[in-house]
Amino acid sequence: MLSLAIALITSCGGIQQKTSEQEADEAEQTDYNISERLDKYVSVKLTSDISHLSDNEKDMLRKLFDAAKLMDDIFWMQNIGEKETFLAKLPDDKTREFAKINYGPWDELAGQEPFVDGYHEKPPGAEFYPLDMTKEEFEAFDDPDKSSLYTLIRRNETGGLKVVWYHKAYKDQIEKAASLLKEASELAGDPEFASYLALRADALLTDQYQVSDMAWLDVKNNNVDLVIGPIENYTDQLFGYKAAHESFILIKDKVWSDRLSKYAAFLPQLQTELPVDAEYKKEVPGSDADLNAYDVVYYAGDCNMAGKTIAINLPNDEEVQLEKGTRKLQLKNAMKAKFDHILVPISKKLIAADQQKYVTFDAFFSNTMFHEVAHGMGIKNTIDGTSTVRHALKEQYSAIEEGKADILGLFLVTKLHEMGEFTDTDLMDNYVTFMAGIFRSVRFGASSAHGKANMVRFNFFKEKEAFNKNEDGTYSIDIEKMKQASKELTQMILKLQGDGDYEGTKRLIEEMGVIKPELQADLDKLSDAGIPVDIVFEQGPEMLGL
Repeated sequence: MLSLAIALITSCGGIQQKTSEQEADEAEQTDYNISERLDKYVSVKLTSDISHLSDNEKDMLRKLFDAAKLMDDIFWMQNIGEKETFLAKLPDDKTREFAKINYGPWDELAGQEPFVDGYHEKPPGAEFYPLDMTKEEFEAFDDPDKSSLYTLIRRNETGGLKVVWYHKAYKDQIEKAASLLKEASELAGDPEFASYLALRADALLTDQYQVSDMAWLDVKNNNVDLVIGPIENYTDQLFGYKAAHESFILIKDKVWSDRLSKYAAFLPQLQTELPVDAEYKKEVPGSDADLNAYDVVYYAGDCNMAGKTIAINLPNDEEVQLEKGTRKLQLKNAMKAKFDHILVPISKKLIAADQQKYVTFDAFFSNTMFHEVAHGMGIKNTIDGTSTVRHALKEQYSAIEEGKADILGLFLVTKLHEMGEFTDTDLMDNYVTFMAGIFRSVRFGASSAHGKANMVRFNFFKEKEAFNKNEDGTYSIDIEKMKQASKELTQMILKLQGDGDYEGTKRLIEEMGVIKPELQADLDKLSDAGIPVDIVFEQGPEMLGL
């Protein structure tokens, strides 16, 4: 009877003994799958010339690296749990390497599908909320700090919900990082940067960031820069309320920064030029904003997970933006790496031969710069005055805000061209490079905020005939139709944000933020050609000779 039972289980696909040959085949398949996933990334060394830095500034850099690594440790806990405990469970070195890129067992550039046995769909709230918490339970939870950017939601002793501030949840890492920042502030050669570092240390210890955000906006003449703390809310896909820890360490490129500085003065005027009714542009962006170019020498935490950002627009605090504006930091070396290794090869496959000459680094740089400028424009509070746009649009906010920044950025480039103020590129360069950029960015996957935003734009352009698909499978843009489509999409998004229209935003993203089969076939061509999707870094103080 036992042998019969075993035979029945085996024949019905239940518990089954595997032969050594089957196990070897499966191991080979798993290895190939991970190898294929790793091939989506090209490795780039993050370095910069630091010969102009003083000895004190070099000592300061060492401390900043140490503080940034602590943000990395915190983000691991926010995304999956304690890093070393998780990595120790993985079966081989390649899987561990890929898990380090993704800060967990989910492939962030493939719809967050799990690539490790035993893991299922990624919890939309990551580790910011109890895994068994429902949206309804959160909504019923009566605590004014529950939707703060800087709190975790946990179970209390009786099984209900409670709030835990970040500085308490991650006490060991936060206290070490704060101490390092205070030590670094004493070594900084620039007084404004020194003040920022000391105030940021206090902010980490209290979860009160506004004063240090204001101080950071006063940093103008520094050689070294630092972004550190809980910043973006992309990882919280449940509500979009919780900020994740990250850090960038940056070396200023003063030559390129001087080229950009003049555009900040145009922001208040450009706000009045937005193609919407007056009530949707009544807020005046701070005129104290500045634009600068940097070599980035370290990414840590949230910003280092999978797809890498190539520009920064901060602070995110709406009150700070309205009072003083934002700083827009272009990460020139990372941008150039993506242009050379990814955007140019993509354009050779998917952009019509007679338009490939318009794909230029200067256009890529300026499109990215005005994307970041656009984040600080539009409207931050709904026109009825009841809420910030961020809270009104909840988990849909990140995708629609990225969509706004992309399309409004192109509108701003166009407007400045018309005003005769932006002559760094030919306008055709910006538009063709923008189209090539859609193909690059949508490969991040339609599950990400950037991916959804790119698909809304691609599908909108297609509907408006802003581009043509040629017989050879390449794309040609119609610049006049693309200008008009860009204007109409800018109007639509600014109105959705100003109205705080959650349902309308959700409907737009669900209907148009998807990759359709024809485009997927084109994206598959890029993978088949071995064109990487993104970059991964060799980084650290040793890259700078420290």
